[in-house]
Amino acid sequence: MPTVSIVSPDAVLAADAVIVATVSTPEGIALVKGAEPVDKALGGRLLEALQALDASGREDEVLKIATLGQASFGLVVASGTGKGDPSRVESEQIRRAVGAALRGLNSARRVAVAISAGPSEAATIEAVSDGALLGAYRFTRFKSAATPAALRRVDVVGSTGADSRKALQRSKIISAAVNNTRDLVNTPANHLNPPSFAQYAKDNGEAAGLTVEVLDERGLRRGKFGGILAVGAGSATPPRLVRLSYSPARATTHVALVGKGITFDTGGLDLKTAMMAQMKSDMGGAAAVIEAIIAAAKLKLPIAITATVPMAENAVSGTAYRPSDILTMRDGRTVEVDNTDAEGRLILADAILRACEDSPDYLIETSTLTGGQLVALGLNTTGAMGSDAFRDRVVAAGNAAGESLWPMPLPAYLRAGLDSPVADITNLPKERWASMLVAGVFLQDFVSSGVEWVHLDIAGPSFANAPSGYTPKGGTGAIVRTLVAALSDLAG
Repeated sequence: MPTVSIVSPDAVLAADAVIVATVSTPEGIALVKGAEPVDKALGGRLLEALQALDASGREDEVLKIATLGQASFGLVVASGTGKGDPSRVESEQIRRAVGAALRGLNSARRVAVAISAGPSEAATIEAVSDGALLGAYRFTRFKSAATPAALRRVDVVGSTGADSRKALQRSKIISAAVNNTRDLVNTPANHLNPPSFAQYAKDNGEAAGLTVEVLDERGLRRGKFGGILAVGAGSATPPRLVRLSYSPARATTHVALVGKGITFDTGGLDLKTAMMAQMKSDMGGAAAVIEAIIAAAKLKLPIAITATVPMAENAVSGTAYRPSDILTMRDGRTVEVDNTDAEGRLILADAILRACEDSPDYLIETSTLTGGQLVALGLNTTGAMGSDAFRDRVVAAGNAAGESLWPMPLPAYLRAGLDSPVADITNLPKERWASMLVAGVFLQDFVSSGVEWVHLDIAGPSFANAPSGYTPKGGTGAIVRTLVAALSDLAG
């Protein structure tokens, strides 16, 4: 990753390329505030040059203009922010514009960003830094002859005051958490399995000052985690349960985080018929939770957090669990397995039960749980279900952080479809309707009374088939920023 620094507006822009932003207005394309020094260096003709290229200022429009020796930088990169006011654009528009520009720069070693039109100066600097660090992301771990990234430094033009420095530091911590989540999601299952994933969580959690507990298969049996054990029974790599705790002095609120960690999902004996290659991403919720609690510790948030992360591989073998099996969960309740591809809710139920034993004030669970999320909300919007007021609070925090979330209901009538004639509950109803909501209703059954909670289904947002803005193809790092924003809100 490049280093990101703040430089004074009076400094000479000594860079290979300078990024400016454009906006679409009723009168046509306009330069976003902050581009004035760049325009001046080009004799006031930057807008004219962009108009000659039929620039519109729409989102993800990136145009490059060579300065031909007229300036201290060799290239101007104009990145669109969409419709708006050139004197004030939203932080998410800035992130997307800077990220899109950097995705298209392959040879520049040093880049400056001349944008100053965000909600505040500190917010602008944070958004520019986010866009740079997230947009510059590349996953090259398994390329034998990967070309090293040329980009070494990004200069953000703006105030170097205390608020700006604090915003920049926050951006670096959260962006690193997002990019680490992307790395984990992009790593295939022959390199990331429950034991190695648990070791990653232990090593990185302890390095951040967290207390870490890892339960292996023997510990899971002693703890009566029947759901986790059943789902992991068919794999050559046994399941794990990881617990990470952050306990700062004088914390008055305790939040439980839970994330689904299926390192690969074949569907089990109910074998998947589509999208199986993408199932290395089925641990995106677990990765986001691990990185969010580490980021919270680095940010020194004054809030107690415990992350409970179940990890398993849903594989096919002679020891795999079967449709019609009856599982005994940690609290003694029984679950009839209707479908082995509804495995995520089984490991999450055990984890939620364990998390609620700590009597948290709030519980946030996130998972790549259902195809129904994609049907209902598409590839980019997370479905949020749970306690109405707390759900809406988390949705507001996530949307303000630049991620798209939408509140969904948990209708009580759906619970009847989960009744089983032979067990306390079944993991999947016979009817296929409202599958995203039904999964939430199943999880709700395992949340202790009195705990405010929310379930975040990130099945679509966690993995992208095409790049856009600051989001690459592959693992997106979805929901990390929402989790940190919600924790910051609860701490504040």
